[in-house]
Amino acid sequence: MQDAIFQPWPWYVGGSMIALVMFLLVFMGQKFGLSSNLRALCSIGGAGHKFAFFDYDWKASSWNLFFAVGTVIGGFIAVHFLSTNIAVDLDQRVIADLHQKGFPSAGEAYAPLSLFTAAVFSDLGSLAMLIIGGFFVGFGARYAGGCTSGHAIMGLSTLQLPSLVAVIGFFAGGLFMIHILFPIIFGQ
Repeated sequence: MQDAIFQPWPWYVGGSMIALVMFLLVFMGQKFGLSSNLRALCSIGGAGHKFAFFDYDWKASSWNLFFAVGTVIGGFIAVHFLSTNIAVDLDQRVIADLHQKGFPSAGEAYAPLSLFTAAVFSDLGSLAMLIIGGFFVGFGARYAGGCTSGHAIMGLSTLQLPSLVAVIGFFAGGLFMIHILFPIIFGQ
């Protein structure tokens, strides 16, 4: 049994769990999305006194805040207690390509250490990239009316056309980033 917990689960197990959660949320009249928690946190912090957008009853969706906290705790437990190997299983050609592009930790770590360590904060270029990227992600989530998880999981499961458009936009933006901007930013 313990081996089953430490190994990656088949796609159909994870997919079935996501479908079950979405069914329960729809049945209970709730909506799923993590970016809405940012609005709730701003409202809790008093932003509703200055901006009408944040002046709403955040307590009605407080379950989503608990979900976000549980996601962080669950991720911590999974990485530190339920994982035997934290490296992503990549094809050797991908690893060689990433090494050539300046990511020596590819194939050895879950995320590139050159982008996701505290050293990033001492490099002005990396820090600027994080701030600008964070702004675009936040602006995009607000402009699209939700984040990727909200649109791709909840929106598509409830057959909402705006979510389909948003998901197509997310994929197109990702392709544009990796094939056009990524080589420019990293000088390839």
